[in-house]
Amino acid sequence: MPYGDWINELPTGFFLAVHLGAFALGAGFARLAFARELGLVGAGFALYALAELVYLTYHFDWTVFLFAHTIAEVLNLAAFALVFAGAVHQAVRRPAVEATR
Repeated sequence: MPYGDWINELPTGFFLAVHLGAFALGAGFARLAFARELGLVGAGFALYALAELVYLTYHFDWTVFLFAHTIAEVLNLAAFALVFAGAVHQAVRRPAVEATR
């Protein structure tokens, strides 16, 4: 028996709730980022939310696990890169704060 096999005993509803919750967080952060005109960060969180929807396709039996997992991981990698790039871009373009002391 592989390590972690016990998780297969959890009901499908648990996994749906986890991925729907993660989707809601990603979509909410994307909305906040776009509202603050942080396009790269917003796009990154939108890709993360999309990855969570892709994970759901497996739990709905629309795709096989390896396909859904691979697509979601590629989306997560792109999301990570965009959020990082957006954060760095904001830090670099922000004018330096001069010490007034």
